[in-house]
Amino acid sequence: MLSTSSLIKIALILDEEEEENRKVRKRKRLWVHNILKRRNIEGEFVTLYNELLDDQIKYIKYFRMSVKEFNDILQVIKVDIQKENTTFREAISPMQKLAVCLRFLATGDSFQTIAFSYRLGHSTVHSIVHEVCKAIVNNLLATCIPVPTESDWHDIAKTFWMHWNFPNCIGALDGKHVQILAPPNSGSNYFNYKKKFSVVLLALVDANYKFIFVDIESYGKNSDGGIFANSHLGKRLDNGTLNIANPTT
Repeated sequence: MLSTSSLIKIALILDEEEEENRKVRKRKRLWVHNILKRRNIEGEFVTLYNELLDDQIKYIKYFRMSVKEFNDILQVIKVDIQKENTTFREAISPMQKLAVCLRFLATGDSFQTIAFSYRLGHSTVHSIVHEVCKAIVNNLLATCIPVPTESDWHDIAKTFWMHWNFPNCIGALDGKHVQILAPPNSGSNYFNYKKKFSVVLLALVDANYKFIFVDIESYGKNSDGGIFANSHLGKRLDNGTLNIANPTT
């Protein structure tokens, strides 16, 4: 039979081994690839952004907007996407988050491609795009795409007549299949007539190509008529809550 002192020694040894295993697991969790460690030295944002500031044309080609527009958006959403630095890592700045999101939206590149160029993790880019898009919608949707007033509809119709010779036209409507990877357990809901998986972007624009209304939630399998009828636009047209003036000759 083992003595009490022997049992204590065994317990201490096992405790030391468990503590060492915890330290190893912790080191593994905190491990960062060397490529990502050089983000603030070799990442695309650090190496390219300041150079783009010296060339407005290239800046617009890169972000699809001007420096002023970029900064205006940043000021509006900065509070929502700002994170505090921690003991373990430095937080990604709101400016770099906006740059990552806009670059993704401007190019349609994969999260993985953006991750490599900006020296960020794949899941980090995924989170940034969702976070920034949510902040933009929450802060700017009501300002950039407000529900038109009756006066606005008159102005839109007037512009269509002046620019395109269309009388009493209050918008140009069309749909676009945006190809996606089929979500898990979604069956054939997203499978469209082109034999691809998609969600449908329904958009109404004015005579200057500016969005008046967007709807991005319909299954790819749905028909154009069904998508329009079930959209917020279709329902509000049907129940007469869009502030549209009475018909005129």
